[in-house]
Amino acid sequence: MNILLWHVHGSWTTAFVQGPHTYLTPVTPDRGPDGRGRAETFPWPDSVHEVEPDRLRDAPVDLVVLQRPHEESLATRWLGGRRPGRDVPAVYVEHNTPRGDVPLTRHPMADRPDLTLVHVTHFNRLLWDNGTTRTAVVEHGIVDPGHRYTGELARAAVVVNEPVRRGRYVGTDLLPELARATPLDVFGMRTEGLAAHLGLPEERCRTADLPQARLHAAMAERRFYLHPVRWTSLGLSLLEAMHLGMPVVALATTEAVEAVPVGAGTLSTRPEVLARAARRYLADPDAAAADGARARQAALEHYGLKRFLDDWERLIAEACS
Repeated sequence: MNILLWHVHGSWTTAFVQGPHTYLTPVTPDRGPDGRGRAETFPWPDSVHEVEPDRLRDAPVDLVVLQRPHEESLATRWLGGRRPGRDVPAVYVEHNTPRGDVPLTRHPMADRPDLTLVHVTHFNRLLWDNGTTRTAVVEHGIVDPGHRYTGELARAAVVVNEPVRRGRYVGTDLLPELARATPLDVFGMRTEGLAAHLGLPEERCRTADLPQARLHAAMAERRFYLHPVRWTSLGLSLLEAMHLGMPVVALATTEAVEAVPVGAGTLSTRPEVLARAARRYLADPDAAAADGARARQAALEHYGLKRFLDDWERLIAEACS
């Protein structure tokens, strides 16, 4: 099949395009949010083709994968008037938890009999008001980076984009307390200046923005993965850390309570409990390695790429039947 989708979430799309189809991703001269084209820092197969909007008018498209509300009108215009869900099969992938009057937040694709609303976590489907729209859950799958954990650096790895702007959503306000228990290495886009923003010494809160291949190697050198996020669907970096063989110290919020089993780390809604777990891993590398091995096994069993692609194949077949 020819599947049209926008490059919105690099990690999720990297897994999705490992399937057996041809993937058309729009590209515009500025490579802005509606036309990023192929990823520059993620390894995508040759089956992903960049396509200019004016070439989509007559392009054979079997399925449209929508991920943002405005993409529906973009697709209709760029496909020469063909409407997603009516003239060409469509699904809408919801990556995010609702914001606003939770749990009464109405999904923008609620009450749509012409498409399927696909949530990436069961928590998402539970919290959104989907109306009468048919819903499905396809949980995340990860391209396995391998068991690369060494834990040789007695520091915590945190992966988050724009921690200053996103603030309490991603637990930025909790980092000063946690930094007293463990030095932090915060990886992600626009992390520069974080230590100064939090009033922390640079050594207690270092930052870097690395491409995925270098990021995985750097994460695996840290003793454990810290996930202080309050409100998100489920950070893919958490699942990548588990695949790497890292133990997890995380807030017991959203889908993390399903993703991290007993024996793979520590989950709690109390930051002081997370701080104690951090100190334990710093003091006991063997315990960290053992918990990390269990985290990897759990991730392979539940968030493996094959299961993810199989689930999507079934859903695509249903959407296009």
